[in-house]
Amino acid sequence: MKDRLRELVDRLNELGYHYYTLDEPLVSDKEYDILYDELVKLEKERGIVLEDSPTKRVGGQVLKGFVKHTHISPLYSMDKAQSFEALKNWEIRNKRLLESLNINEKLDYVIELKFDGLTINLTYDGGFLVNAATRGNGLVGEEILPQIKTIKSIPLKIDYKGKMEVQGEGLMPYDAFYRYNKENEEPLKNVRNAAAGALRNLDSKVTESRHLTAYFYNIGYIEGKTFESDIEMKKFLKDNRFKVNSIYYHVFSIDEAIEKINHIGKIRDDLDVQIDGVTIKINDMKIRQALGYTNKFPRWSIAYKFEAEEITTKLLDVVWNVGRSAKVTPSAILEPVDIGGATITRATLNNYDDILRKKVELGSRVLIRRSNDVIPEILGVVPSDEKTIPIEKPTHCPSCGAELYQDGVHIFCPNTLSCIPQLVSRIVHFASRDGMNIEGLSDKTALKLLSDLNIKEVPMLYKLELKDLMKLEGFGKKKSQNLLDEIEKSKDVELENFIYALGIHNVGIKTARDLAKNFESFENLSKAKEEDLKDIGDIGPITAHEIVEFFKDKKIKEALDELIEYGVKSHYTKIQTENNYFKDKIIVLTGALSRPRKEIENELLGLGAKVTGSVSKKTDLVIIGESPGSKADKAQSLGIEIIDEDEYNKRR
Repeated sequence: MKDRLRELVDRLNELGYHYYTLDEPLVSDKEYDILYDELVKLEKERGIVLEDSPTKRVGGQVLKGFVKHTHISPLYSMDKAQSFEALKNWEIRNKRLLESLNINEKLDYVIELKFDGLTINLTYDGGFLVNAATRGNGLVGEEILPQIKTIKSIPLKIDYKGKMEVQGEGLMPYDAFYRYNKENEEPLKNVRNAAAGALRNLDSKVTESRHLTAYFYNIGYIEGKTFESDIEMKKFLKDNRFKVNSIYYHVFSIDEAIEKINHIGKIRDDLDVQIDGVTIKINDMKIRQALGYTNKFPRWSIAYKFEAEEITTKLLDVVWNVGRSAKVTPSAILEPVDIGGATITRATLNNYDDILRKKVELGSRVLIRRSNDVIPEILGVVPSDEKTIPIEKPTHCPSCGAELYQDGVHIFCPNTLSCIPQLVSRIVHFASRDGMNIEGLSDKTALKLLSDLNIKEVPMLYKLELKDLMKLEGFGKKKSQNLLDEIEKSKDVELENFIYALGIHNVGIKTARDLAKNFESFENLSKAKEEDLKDIGDIGPITAHEIVEFFKDKKIKEALDELIEYGVKSHYTKIQTENNYFKDKIIVLTGALSRPRKEIENELLGLGAKVTGSVSKKTDLVIIGESPGSKADKAQSLGIEIIDEDEYNKRR
């Protein structure tokens, strides 16, 4: 039986390596799942879990705190160059030092991406991953092994048996970032903080939910082996199944290095992860050893930083808004400024603690950053002679006037019964396309229903009559009847959409799908216990608790009973995926489509496909509408099949 365990673990690790590291899947997801389920069953039956079993990657361990870890070899930061002149001067300094040491060999360099994530340091011993830590201060970091194990591209077992430390960068790909924000109630602000926050979260289930990746570029310590060059070291990393980014160049002069830096600068917006520059390293290890280190940096490497999309402007005001979850959050109003061709008037401030930490005041000159069309964030303040005024912490709800309360770093409005923005947001969320799909129930309409018809709770939507709606400004008979028809149609709803529509905290559409698939009826879900929920999809102990508490709430129970009384019923449709062209394919939609994108996405999900937001080597098919743009170009360059909507409809 152990032989079968070993066989399954080796096969699944091989498949995972090809899928997550090489972007070359060997089997369909269904074939992988069959093997994985067999492994889980065998492990439970025998009580044996091998050290490199892929089941060890599942998040779930919640740490009480981080343990300090002393690195075997220090992790140095790099000196930085902001200009090509500074790069040339760096080379001149190194050549002079080498001449003084009677070393006259010609220098060659490795040029690679400077990732903007969180540096990680992994320890392997006997061929197994035995520890993982953050960089910390370069000498001492924090242990994050449970979090690191959730990153599926990181090998748990390697061929090399000696002890070694491997350095890389933990990152959240843009595709995972956008997908997470689409599927979760509380959006992430930017990819760098999303990755760093996930790796430094005590709950590894949170880490797993971010779908991080990691690229490796250096071995800081290794027993029983030496390398003659950086290129040789990278080959060793790849041979031992570490993910090494394919974009790196071996060049033989600084002028050639500058050409490659310019090239990377042009393609950086098309990369799947965020970078903030390029690193330049001397390739020869003996020359590195001869050059050594300053007090802070290796002399043999330097980082060239791209000019960030950062600019300063004046903070004019801070407005506080209350949302569906009752959280009251600040938004910065800025003196208009252009970044990358866009006029920026607002920026993110996370909470009042964020305001205090960044020392932001009204009238401050603030430094803002914008990247990849994400809402700009305030990084901090810059010195200014202008008069500033401290930002006051709100004490009462900006909408209803209720006295606010604080829980952790967040401020909340307790008035969930009559605070209009909360009610409007709840109704609009309930009616959204991923929810009950009530077309025509916009923010403006919801506000009219509240103010003119006194609709205070979601179930009251199902009591509306034609004569009621026709009282509203802009609502004639036809428009009123159309909305009533949409409300009536919504009574028969897919289980996953009903779960999402209820607005359970931390339950996005993906989690709603996972819950629907697992419980298959709303009644079963409503009776679930926390232990029943923790191992479903990305659900951790916090979300499991939120779901259970939601169904215990007396007022929520009454509202659910009312919905059922008005004829709302949910049903679960098992996906029938046999014998269709799209089953198990990874598909990207792009361009202007004739139907709502969400509608086509749901069709594809029903056919057993996966729909993602960006094109990569893993993509099987791109479906295009009018003016498809760069995604279609990238698919064409990678040889990925491209079809239009007509062809999609024929094959469907």
